[in-house]
Amino acid sequence: MAQSFKFNPLQIPDELTPLRMEVRSFLLDASSDWSGWDLGHSWTCFNREFSREVGKRGWIGMTWPEQYGGHDRSALERFVVIEEMLAAGAPVGAHWIGDRQSGPLLLRIGTEEQRQRILPMIVRGDAAFCVGLSEPGSGSDLASIRSHADKVDGGWRLNGRKIWTTYAHLSDFMMGLFRSDRSKERHAGLSQFLIDIHSSGIEVRPIADLTGEAHFNEVLFEDVFVPDNMLLGSEGNGWQQVTSELTFERSQPDRFMSCFPLLPLSIDALQNNEDRLACRQIGQSLSELVVLREMSLSILGQLEQGQTPSQEAALVKELGNSYEQRTPNMVRELFDTPAVMTRGDRFSELQAYLTQTVPSFSLRGGTREILRGIIAKGLGL
Repeated sequence: MAQSFKFNPLQIPDELTPLRMEVRSFLLDASSDWSGWDLGHSWTCFNREFSREVGKRGWIGMTWPEQYGGHDRSALERFVVIEEMLAAGAPVGAHWIGDRQSGPLLLRIGTEEQRQRILPMIVRGDAAFCVGLSEPGSGSDLASIRSHADKVDGGWRLNGRKIWTTYAHLSDFMMGLFRSDRSKERHAGLSQFLIDIHSSGIEVRPIADLTGEAHFNEVLFEDVFVPDNMLLGSEGNGWQQVTSELTFERSQPDRFMSCFPLLPLSIDALQNNEDRLACRQIGQSLSELVVLREMSLSILGQLEQGQTPSQEAALVKELGNSYEQRTPNMVRELFDTPAVMTRGDRFSELQAYLTQTVPSFSLRGGTREILRGIIAKGLGL
């Protein structure tokens, strides 16, 4: 029987306006020197110094309990901070994954020892995380992974390969998924481990993308020892844990705001243009953005209630991917110019960069085909 998705958006109250203004003021000051601050890169731009400054202001781990270094603030306050960071193109990559998904996962299933040790480091901006899921030959078929963990005295030995691992070469920890029981098939026998990325036996190989940057990597494991106290959650429960973790990843504003900095620049460029079609296209783009924002806020409310809205999150990511991949082309058509990078011109630099990177947006965090399968399952199709 077909189901229906649940989207009941939270409302951001007016009393959070001072927080929004505080974040904007901080970002304006921080971006006054544009060196090292590349619009459009944002959560894929790694800057530890910036992340530590954000941590000092209490904007990492905002909703986490104070006993772990958090600030016991509301999810809506955190949403406001995220929106402003992405809108400004702030370089949040060094704390992004830890704040968005690794920390919340530790709060849900981590041991008290893991929480006490790791969470305060994330809050300060001192611990950067990467996620070890995809593998060569497995891709989006995550249940087919072959990297394995073998039980040994005092811990586990990890062997295998992970790929497309964002910022593994700069991170401190990886949340890695390995097959801990090779006698079981597919979704069974998988476990997650909290891995020190500097452990002996780990080799990180950067992979350059179309832009020439190398922010993701292949990671090789050869007899890497992980102690028992770094098993994450329950042995054999890795599939369920990862599904929960991906809900945080797929429903966040970065799934529809990665291209946002291009819109204000486009509006500025059209200030003296009386082309009604151009205005209508910009207006339509902004209206789509508002709808995606409302959907994301709805999922935020469900997560706050301890639910796991996997299907709803997949829908936000799928629609957000399509939206973001259309945006650079829309801007190119409005100005009838090719995406050519002109040094010193932020508009052309951003347009060129996004034109090269948006094709990958429907791959990261789950391919379009995988997401549509999740959505169809949620509808009972």
